[in-house]
Amino acid sequence: MKNIAARFLPIAVLLGASLAQAQNPAATPNTGSSMTGGRAAPMAQPGTGTRNAGTRKDDKLVRADRKFIQKAAEGGMFEVQVAQLAASKAADPNVKSFADTLVKEHSDANNELVQLANSKGVELPAAPPHGMRKDIEKMGKRTGADFDQHFVREIGIKDHEKDIKMFEKGSEKVKDPQLKTWIDKTLPHLRQHLAMAQKLPQAGRGGDASSMGNRANPTGKTGG
Repeated sequence: MKNIAARFLPIAVLLGASLAQAQNPAATPNTGSSMTGGRAAPMAQPGTGTRNAGTRKDDKLVRADRKFIQKAAEGGMFEVQVAQLAASKAADPNVKSFADTLVKEHSDANNELVQLANSKGVELPAAPPHGMRKDIEKMGKRTGADFDQHFVREIGIKDHEKDIKMFEKGSEKVKDPQLKTWIDKTLPHLRQHLAMAQKLPQAGRGGDASSMGNRANPTGKTGG
């Protein structure tokens, strides 16, 4: 029983931290992340993720599936954190509404991924990579229309294009059926988010649409 309690304690701590942040929206968004559950990113230090020590010999997933979960966790944490920032900082009400949608739907997907990872004995990161945390910090220094445009183009469009490609590839290659089910359930939301971002005035016209195939294809389907 001790081992079981020790195994599940970190996720309870992270979820509790997320709830505390969500109940205090006025607080400055931290540079942790919310892929570990809830609407806000937990204030976690490196190395305090959902670690499951001693499971290496009994891993229930192949290495590639485990790496996909960990990478999806990093991206999900980042997207909820930056969307929370936009929900409170954006100047355009339409951008705020879009950000609210991202917070809710990515948080829902994050919570499901936490449960899946826990059931498979997969260690989730406590926070996004350093580069993503720096991006959130830099975005926090933007204001007004500049902030809105940057959020829509960089997060709403570019980041979701990358996610869609990663998830499409994952859907074809992952071995675990439960992980594939989660990917296939999440993909339509990612495509919808991309389509929503493309319709916002801040998305721009002309040159933006040619940089990635998915911008001209809201379904997110790729030729490959």
